[in-house]
Amino acid sequence: MELLATLETENLQDWYLTQIINGKEIMSPSPISRHQIIVLELCGVFIEHTRKNKLGKILISPLDVIFEDGVNRVQPDLIYISNENKDIIKDWIRGVPDLLVEVVSKGSFYIDTVDKKEIYQKYGVKEYWIVFPEYDTIEVFSLENDVYKIFSKGTDDEIVKSKLLDGLEVKVSDITAK
Repeated sequence: MELLATLETENLQDWYLTQIINGKEIMSPSPISRHQIIVLELCGVFIEHTRKNKLGKILISPLDVIFEDGVNRVQPDLIYISNENKDIIKDWIRGVPDLLVEVVSKGSFYIDTVDKKEIYQKYGVKEYWIVFPEYDTIEVFSLENDVYKIFSKGTDDEIVKSKLLDGLEVKVSDITAK
């Protein structure tokens, strides 16, 4: 049997195009090109830093992070998992990553800045970056006593820093430039 015929008769899909946020299934449209450019720019900075310092793995969406089956299954734009935490890398990510990044789109503003922020805080994600392309702004939140506190914030040509990844600095305009 030809490969194409085999593929047509078998269900090879092992991924979902939706997220589950607080038990509710949510489907979002695909991101626009600027969103993807920003994700890739950030990914390059994170990969360079983590490889140079042998810190862990960087992954990008679409990839499910499953905090709790059927309750919270999300697809962050960028995922950092430290070497000490690498056992959560399975078919999908099953557990709590060390750092997550969301690039906010008009349609995802509330989900990324409220819903997901609360979920990531609840499950103990140590650091959460939110990128606002429309405002050329990046906010970095660090978990302190189980609550996110702003650690670094920058716009335009300002620099944001990671608390978790010592030495990781990002010039906002290098990431958000049109």
